[in-house]
Amino acid sequence: MGRFVNPDNSAFQVALNSKIYVDKTGLIEYTNSVLDTTDAYICNSRPRRFGKSYAANMLAAYYSKGADSEKMFSGLQISKEADFREHLNKYDVIHIDIQWFLANCEDVDNVVTLITDSVLSELREIYPDIFTWEVSRLPDALSIVREKTGQKFIIIIDEWDVLIRDAATNGKVQEAYINFLRGMFKGTEPTKYIQLAYLTGILPVKKEKTQSALNNFDEFTMLSASNLAPYIGFTEDEVEKLSKEYHQDFDKVKRWYDGYLLKDYQIYNPRAVVGVMLKGEFKSYWSETASYEAVTPLINMNYDGLKTAIIEMLSGANVKVDTATFKNDTVNIHSKDDVLTYMIHLGYLGYDQYTKTAFIPNEEIRQELTVAVESRSWNEMLMFQQESERLLDATLDMDGVMVGTQIEKIHNEYISVIQYHNENSLSSVLTIAYLSAMQYYFKPIRELPTGRGFADFVYIPKPEYKADYPALIVELKWNQNAQTAMQQIKNKKYPTAIENYTGDILLVGISYDKNCKEHQCLIEKYEKES
Repeated sequence: MGRFVNPDNSAFQVALNSKIYVDKTGLIEYTNSVLDTTDAYICNSRPRRFGKSYAANMLAAYYSKGADSEKMFSGLQISKEADFREHLNKYDVIHIDIQWFLANCEDVDNVVTLITDSVLSELREIYPDIFTWEVSRLPDALSIVREKTGQKFIIIIDEWDVLIRDAATNGKVQEAYINFLRGMFKGTEPTKYIQLAYLTGILPVKKEKTQSALNNFDEFTMLSASNLAPYIGFTEDEVEKLSKEYHQDFDKVKRWYDGYLLKDYQIYNPRAVVGVMLKGEFKSYWSETASYEAVTPLINMNYDGLKTAIIEMLSGANVKVDTATFKNDTVNIHSKDDVLTYMIHLGYLGYDQYTKTAFIPNEEIRQELTVAVESRSWNEMLMFQQESERLLDATLDMDGVMVGTQIEKIHNEYISVIQYHNENSLSSVLTIAYLSAMQYYFKPIRELPTGRGFADFVYIPKPEYKADYPALIVELKWNQNAQTAMQQIKNKKYPTAIENYTGDILLVGISYDKNCKEHQCLIEKYEKES
């Protein structure tokens, strides 16, 4: 039993001791299924506070020869699998946290040497008769152990990318680390001594230098989590169960903390969910674990369309993003798409892999990004907010003429950054136009299914504003008139989609004539049937 080689299970026991523990041992079922195969090289990246270290500690507790974990895992999901005992505490495990080594290294230039010497020292204690002090490289030591004993290793590296994403780290250190990774995992020899390699961090494999060292790894990311999606964070079913147990309003929890789309799962940030369950306070727990200052330099980069994209997303819209250009580091950021992709990996944005769009996942993150934007006093943001407040006031006053005038003004003033020539683009402009509504309303529901069609936009006020702000059902018409939009709302009975809403409801019909560039608006109060 050592610190880094064949550790005990005490780190995972801490997770089990917590007031809230959600069983994620299904991850072990997957890793067991790929042991000693070409799929046994896994890089699982996710944002801070999404349980990266918990997962790494769990794998070490299960596989390590230095632990006796049968009792610990009994009753958990993995214990029900037929091969549970076959792999339980049967392997030499090397478990290292790169962040820990970096923090405890007096000279960053020597961090790779510190890792190597620390692990080699413990290997010599475990296998004193197998290799001599002349063996100075870790891959060589693992190869010798495998040759002499037949024993393969499970290698778990937490915060694997800290030396890659830290822009302050010099090139010499990065080169040494990349060579270390290449020696550990690339080529024919590592396939002989590796049973499983599991890397976890915030970023996927860097597309330039480290790709050559790690291109044999399967990537599971916030862009595409594949089979590991339910183990990245808390699933909706898990959060609903916790809400019942801790007597929290699940719908409210969902509005505040839901939003990450991974494969077919709605994924929640575990830290936020645990916080609201134990404290009962609906607020941003993100700021307690990651300051918005980390993202402020990103959103202030001077790339075409970046600030507009941020404003659109703050207003509740999805924006297209090309994730292929991002090099998976913090140095080679050259475009709006690079910034947005990095923000997805950091957890500040969600990503829909089917529509290839980015969006702000929930109320918690929207508040954090709003603070980040306002901290730099964007002129663009201030202007949008001022015009948007006038638009919202006119809507609530049921002044259709003023609403049309305000939307037209926003259109004309920002046509250089919001180009629109069709109905979809009109939707984008309207989304931004109602930016100020996000203070009082939840993220607008786009194309809400109704009995006879889909309402274009539905704004539902937050509970604390329900008495003063009505729900809004907005229908858009391109090259038609506002009367047609209003009649469609009525004919297709759009209000029935929110008929259980007990507050007031306004019906808003908006049209745009591309020939004269004129917007029209009609607003009516919905009279509910008694």
